[in-house]
Order: sequence, then C-alpha cells, then structure tokens
Amino acid sequence: PSFGFLFDIDGVLVRGKTPIPAAKRAFQKLVNSQGHFVVPVVFVTNAGNCLRQNKAEQLSHLLGVPISQDQVMMSHSPLRMFKRYHDKCVLVSGQGPLLDIAQDLGFCQPITIDTLREKHPLLDAVDHDRRPNVLVSVHFCFKPLSVVLFGEPVRWETSLQLIIDVLLTSGYPGNPYHQENYPHIPVLACNMDLMWVAEAQFGHGTFMVCLENIYKKITGKELKYEALMGKPSRLTYQYAEHLIRAQALHRSWEQPIQTLYAVGDNLMTDVYGANLWENELAAAAAAHCRSVLVCTGVYNPHTEVPLDSRDSRTEAVFHGHRDFRFDPGLVEPDHVVPDVDAAVDLVFQLENFAP
Repeated sequence: PSFGFLFDIDGVLVRGKTPIPAAKRAFQKLVNSQGHFVVPVVFVTNAGNCLRQNKAEQLSHLLGVPISQDQVMMSHSPLRMFKRYHDKCVLVSGQGPLLDIAQDLGFCQPITIDTLREKHPLLDAVDHDRRPNVLVSVHFCFKPLSVVLFGEPVRWETSLQLIIDVLLTSGYPGNPYHQENYPHIPVLACNMDLMWVAEAQFGHGTFMVCLENIYKKITGKELKYEALMGKPSRLTYQYAEHLIRAQALHRSWEQPIQTLYAVGDNLMTDVYGANLWENELAAAAAAHCRSVLVCTGVYNPHTEVPLDSRDSRTEAVFHGHRDFRFDPGLVEPDHVVPDVDAAVDLVFQLENFAP
C-alpha cells in the first residue's frame, strides 16, 4: 500500500462506548485472515484521559480486530517529543490516571491538581464546604516550571482557581501576584475540542476558553501556549505520519507512503487539520493528506457551511481554538460519505487497491 488511514474514534467508530455498526464492517476489510492490517492504520483521537494501551484494548474489543498501542495516538502523544520538559516539575490537569499518563510520556516530576490542593487547601476558595476549619501550616516545596493540560478536569472551578494562581505567581501558588510575572511559565495543552458527540458535549476546548478569559480579565494580557496538541494542530499530524511510516517499516512495506486519508466527523478538527496539513506542510512532508468526512457524528449534512466568509446567508461560527485562523476553505472536505465503511470503500477505489 502507498497510503494509510488516520481514523478519528468518537463519532466515526463509536458513540460513547457503543460501536457504530458500519465500523465493524469497515475493519473486516482492513485486516486479512490472520488479523493483520493490510494497510497502515493509526487511530487519532483527541481524548487524553487514559493510556494508549488501554485505548488499544478498548478498540480491539469494540471493533473485533487486534489493535496495538503503537496504532493509537492520544491527544497527548506528541508530548513524547518535548524532552526538554521531561525532567522538570510540571503541574498536570485532567482526569484519569494522570500520573501514569505523564510518566508514560516521559515526565519525571508530575504533580496533580489534587496534590496541589491537598498541600494548599485554602487556595481552593470556591467550595466553602471543602475548606478546612483549622488552619494547618504546610511546608511543601512546589515550584512547577510548566503546566500541562491533558483534558477537561472533573471540578472545573478548582482547576481554574489553582492553575490561574500558579500562572500569576510564576509557580509559587499563594504568593502575591506581580505584573512582572509575564510571560508566564510555559503551558502545553492537549485537545482543543470545544464540543464532541458522546454522552456529553462540552470538551477540553471549552475549559481552555474559560482559562484564557479569566487570565486575560485579571492581567489584561493573553494567555500563551508553548504548544497546542490534538487535532487540528500540525504537531498531531506530523506525529501521526511518523507512526504510519513506522508501521510500514515494521511490516517491511517498501512502497513509499504517498497519501494519508484522515477520516473524521468534525469539520473544525478532522477536516480543518487535514486541510491545514495539506495546504501548509505537504510540500515539506512526504505524504499528502486527504480529508474524508462521515455523517455519523458531529457533522450535520443539513447544516450549511459558507464557502465565502462574507456570505450573508449563513453566519460562520468558528468552533476552533483562538490561536487558529478561520478559513472557509479549510473546512471543505475532499470527500463526504455516509459512514466509515463507505469511507474505506471509497479509498480502496481511489487507490485501486484490492487486499
């Protein structure tokens, strides 16, 4: 094969924990009788609340085919490349096994929001019922040199309060805020999805909007990110291409990978990211990227997307992150199909590929 698949998960293969029927049909076409994939496949999800091994096991069970952790790319996977932060103390936010995730990525000194709150209980000022009745002097050496946002936390008010305090004080929570603490310590964020389709709708991007606006309201300055990961970021597609090529090499497929097909359900992440990669990086990369939009998730085929930002018929509401520009051309998919099974059939036809 001279091509590979980048599959989104939620809205394409599953809805919450329920597989979409077309997904099992599609994956029977992607593996041979021994259960080996006939083309390189990477699952690119903006989820970040578990280890990739756990996600691989979950997908194997749901889709009925063996999937390895090397085929799974979580929103936080590119953090493996940020080695200059791995030996530093970092404050991590999100949910799931945060310390396990951070350590698996290479971080040696991760500290969670819960640990910070335990050591500085008076900083969490919103919920009065959780504030201690007796003041206890706690000596805790804590100076995070960066903040890593893995995904949406459980208690937003606690995480917003403590992260803002760490940013305002350059890593000395509880100390007075000084205007000269800018630029703030580095922030690395994964998963910018404003909304998604599963049991819930608000994503980590919504939490980031809150964090950005609180910081700007207090300081009058923009919160800056050292890096943004997860679709539609360039880092994500660069790393996904690396994983595709690693698979081809492992299988001794000598044919160069020329095209990546990004199959997703979200115009503002899957399609936008694939088109951004194609438009801005394809000349420097070895592979082109084509977007294939399915209609089983976020995308509603009856919602009109304006071809021209000046089009008065429909007002374009950009759900992408603040740091990404809106270009109507970037949310135009190369192909639109009913579901992932149709997407696989289409790509095999375009590539004249018969397993």
